[in-house]
Amino acid sequence: MADEQITAEELRPVEDTGRPDDRTDDERHDEENRLKPAYVRSVTEALEVGDKGRVYDLVEPLHPADVADLIELIPADDRLLLAAAITDLLSGDVIAELNDHVREDMIDALGPEAVAEIAEQLDTDDAVQLIEDMEPADQAAVLAEMEPEDRAAIESALAYPEETAGRLMSREFVAVPEHLTVGDLIDYLRDANAGQLPTEFWEVFVVDPAHKPVGTCLLSWVLRTPRNVALGDVMKRDQTLIPVTMDQEEVGNMFQKYALISAAVVDENGRLVGQMTVDDVVHIISEEAGEDVLLLSGAGDGDINEPIREAYFSRVRWLISNLGTAVVASTIISLFGAAIEQLVALAVLMPIVASIGGNAGTQTMAVTVRAIATNQLTEANTRRILWREVRVALMNGSTIAILLGLATGLIFTPSLGAVIAAAVMINILIAGLAGVLVPVGFDRLEQDPAVASSVFVTMITDSMGFLAFLGLAVWSGLVG
Repeated sequence: MADEQITAEELRPVEDTGRPDDRTDDERHDEENRLKPAYVRSVTEALEVGDKGRVYDLVEPLHPADVADLIELIPADDRLLLAAAITDLLSGDVIAELNDHVREDMIDALGPEAVAEIAEQLDTDDAVQLIEDMEPADQAAVLAEMEPEDRAAIESALAYPEETAGRLMSREFVAVPEHLTVGDLIDYLRDANAGQLPTEFWEVFVVDPAHKPVGTCLLSWVLRTPRNVALGDVMKRDQTLIPVTMDQEEVGNMFQKYALISAAVVDENGRLVGQMTVDDVVHIISEEAGEDVLLLSGAGDGDINEPIREAYFSRVRWLISNLGTAVVASTIISLFGAAIEQLVALAVLMPIVASIGGNAGTQTMAVTVRAIATNQLTEANTRRILWREVRVALMNGSTIAILLGLATGLIFTPSLGAVIAAAVMINILIAGLAGVLVPVGFDRLEQDPAVASSVFVTMITDSMGFLAFLGLAVWSGLVG
């Protein structure tokens, strides 16, 4: 029933064996592993009546990622109440999984000592993400509460620009000298004194006396190799090194291109200072892909947890820009006001020409922006890609022009059908050119092509569509 409530006693812990379908019958989760509305409703109702014990019993069995989902799903006014009821369950893993905006609200409500305690539970890259957006005074207060070693690592990361490898890298890795044998390495990894090793790692970096990486050994190689073999004979010398200043989008492209699991990060002197791992890169790729789509639409962060005021300012500026470009198209229409008055059909058909051109331009622009982002489109192949899109535009234009021209000729007149067919053909060709040249132009100017391309491509296709259609109508003698 819709009003049926779940009690804490009914929520039994479910054994997680690692298979994705293990929890499909869980009372808390639906078949897609999302928290059920009835469960979320039970938590919020317990919060409303102040029953902290019941809230704790409801939340305690959840995985940290599910706790983060629960915090995001309940109303904003209830989040701090929930945090107060499950204080010892708010581990660093929970905070790391939270949406950025929700996490900021939670952190703002905590004292510096509490934030420092959470940050010390996290890997350095996650701790940096937690602290980097805080006000300088709050940031300093939190760092002052941290252990010197953790504070130094975070301060070092914050010294690098945002969204670079230096800011995002993990400083926990295993590095050994080249003169060791496989047996020496295994003994080192098993030594009780090696308690400072990362909890999880997949490869060992081999460094020279200057701490510059000279090779890498996967753990699987080490385990299958006799103990007396030198690391220098088994390690892979050809490795992908990531500069600390490399943008995160480029890091993601490198991992994708070379199928990396992890990669060494080096400073300006070539010294090993950290590593990037595939779990970090998955987040980067997802973030960059979503960011480009949202930038193309002018929707800002596109986050449902984004404050209303921020959402307003991020979107309205692009709407104002669109208003300005729309004036250009309107001006062109006004130049042909007399022609439109003579033949009302022109006013009926104009939006079709502009709409089809706009859609064609958006298709080409989306392909181009993605190709630029993934390094598939560079200066070396721009002309070839441009010619490819021109051919696609000619084929698409021919198909649409024939269909629209025939339909218009049957409904109105054959001469008007020929005019609109030619106008559509011209506008789709222009859309194909604009969809490539505008993003490429922004990229050459070292601007993000996803940010403003849509505004200019839309202006070009609308303006040229109206100009082509109305201009051809006048030129052909269809109107005086």
